[in-house]
Amino acid sequence: FEKLCSISLSHINVYACLVCGKYFQGRGLKSHAYIHSVQLSHHVFLNLHTLKFYCLPDNYEIIDSSLEDITYVLKPTFTKQQIANLDKQAKLSRAYDGTTYLPGIVGLNNIKANDYANAVLQVRAPRGSSAGRAEAPAPRSRLPGGAQALSNVPPLRNYFLEEDNYRGIKRPPGDIMFLLVQRFGELMRKLWNPRNFKAHVSPHEMLQAVVLCSKKNFQITKQGDGVDFLSWFLNALHSALGSTKKKKRSEWRALPRGAAVAPLLLSP
Repeated sequence: FEKLCSISLSHINVYACLVCGKYFQGRGLKSHAYIHSVQLSHHVFLNLHTLKFYCLPDNYEIIDSSLEDITYVLKPTFTKQQIANLDKQAKLSRAYDGTTYLPGIVGLNNIKANDYANAVLQVRAPRGSSAGRAEAPAPRSRLPGGAQALSNVPPLRNYFLEEDNYRGIKRPPGDIMFLLVQRFGELMRKLWNPRNFKAHVSPHEMLQAVVLCSKKNFQITKQGDGVDFLSWFLNALHSALGSTKKKKRSEWRALPRGAAVAPLLLSP
């Protein structure tokens, strides 16, 4: 979900309570996180930006290797070798709740009326496709089961799994479109995370970026057209990545984009 304080609604210096899962701002005296720890005796908090753990109200950092699974779920990373092996080694993973799933083929929560976007962002691969991946349980959202969408297009997937491909891109002051690139990259890495706690992922932050960058042409609370969304989304990504260096720009331009590939990606 969006990383903002549940009381002040601020995005600055937000901590997650590991007991109840709520988000609070700050950890200093009289901060919302501090007050929450005193009132409810919830003592372990995670800074959602630095990914460091703290004990409140004593206010000291907790260093424990057993907590690494939590930080990896929040921010998965992939090496070049891991990315290269994704289609060679299709291996079932077991979530914390005992559910088995294939990385890259997990459900996306249907928050209200965003299933048209989910169908574009993540759909299981068709039977007999070149991806060669095994069948997985149907996702939570209402998705056309025979489609292969963006999270299973190898060149697009590989580009966004490695954050260094776009981390250093410079954008003009006030430009919001690059937020779309960041959120899509985060969602892609969570979809392909082999160490997820559950066999489904929330696309909330990604969809909020879509609402903002599309100027509310595509919304969470209102049904939209999947093909229109796909065309806009790929062109918006291309535009946001347009200031990369020549090598990276040519790599991105080699990927499918726009209305011309919509029938290809959404065909049964």
